[in-house]
Amino acid sequence: MLSTTIKEATKESHLSLEKQVVQKLKAIRSNEDYADFLNHFYTYFSQVEQAIAPYITEELLPDYKDRRNSSYLKRDIEELGGQINEPATINLPEITNHLQALGALYVMEGSIMGGSIIVKMLEKGGITKGVSFFSGYGEATGQKWGSFVAVLNQQATNAEQEKLAVHAANETFSRFAEVFEEVKI
Repeated sequence: MLSTTIKEATKESHLSLEKQVVQKLKAIRSNEDYADFLNHFYTYFSQVEQAIAPYITEELLPDYKDRRNSSYLKRDIEELGGQINEPATINLPEITNHLQALGALYVMEGSIMGGSIIVKMLEKGGITKGVSFFSGYGEATGQKWGSFVAVLNQQATNAEQEKLAVHAANETFSRFAEVFEEVKI
């Protein structure tokens, strides 16, 4: 199954990004800090969404328009009193087909799965506003992830196609890490 292949092949880049995100989360002391943190997510997610949009059609993923997206980040930033900065120029994963788009979307949709942990970390630090993005789909989070994985697993029919999706997922993780390392928001 493609989802399992991606999960195994992206362990290193996933853990590296996760470590950076947790370090940034632990440094949040105010709504302003949190809004800055969310601006990093917004910068990356909004641009990746634009890159995958031509390839994630309603025929491919019927509920794509109903899924969590960067508009949630924008709303959270504004709720915190922050401003959406002009998105910085960033390196994006190469996305030229639906398999690469699904590989990138695997990372973005997968970020929901850890969202409840992030919300709890924020609450411990006194941050209770601006959590719609990390709240994912609430009670339906597992169901939404399952429906995405089902679509993903139907797409790659050979090793070459799997390789495209896996590479895009790895690149999506590593490029996102670059946003936290190098991009001034």
